[in-house]
Amino acid sequence: MAMLGRREADVARLVADGLSNKEIGGRLFISERTVDSHVRSILNKLGFNSRSQIAAWLATANR
Repeated sequence: MAMLGRREADVARLVADGLSNKEIGGRLFISERTVDSHVRSILNKLGFNSRSQIAAWLATANR
C-alpha cells in the first residue's frame, strides 16, 4: 500500500469491496471520473489489468 497515495489506497479498498466507481465516488465525495482516474493510476502503478487483481493484491497484502 505504500506505493499508493492516500486517496488511491482509499479507492483500492473500496474496489476490493466490490463497489462501482459511482458508489466509490458517493462514499468518498468525489466524482465518478475522479474515481476512474484513481483506478487507472492504481492499475498502472501495480502493473495490473483488472479491478479483481486489485482485490486479490489487497487480500494478500492484508494477511
